Amino acid sequence: MFAVGDKIVHPMHGAGYVDSVVEKSVAGEKARYYIMKIANSGMVVMIPVDSCQTIGVRRIVSSEEALSILDAFASLETGMTSNWNHRYRENMLKIKSGDLTQVAQVVKGLMERDMEKGLSTGERKMLHSAKQIFLSEIVMALSTTYEAVEERINLAISG
Repeated sequence: MFAVGDKIVHPMHGAGYVDSVVEKSVAGEKARYYIMKIANSGMVVMIPVDSCQTIGVRRIVSSEEALSILDAFASLETGMTSNWNHRYRENMLKIKSGDLTQVAQVVKGLMERDMEKGLSTGERKMLHSAKQIFLSEIVMALSTTYEAVEERINLAISG
């Protein structure tokens, strides 16, 4: 599915690249794993080759798709419910979907909510995670810096 050097995204960790493919024995079962290095943190994630599709691991978006999502960021519909529990669950599902547009909706919605009413500790952590996942893929797809992308989304929010 993936080869060493491929740029991939893990829905819960963000973008990185396949550093190697190894065979490990876990609980007596031999399995092949992708060793993924996360671009922004240097964190290493072991992903079972057979579970990639289930987990939602995919190739990063193209530079054209990344630009399109950034261009549309200001006009993204966020439609968040006022109930904290429902909103948290809906946002978590969007993040876990691995879909970059849905992650962008979470980032935008939480950033707007933070400016209007402030965020709870849980939602602040979620915003931080969603932002890192979103930024890591855009930065990798466009070969740019975190600062440049973050500045662009901040400008889109502030109008």
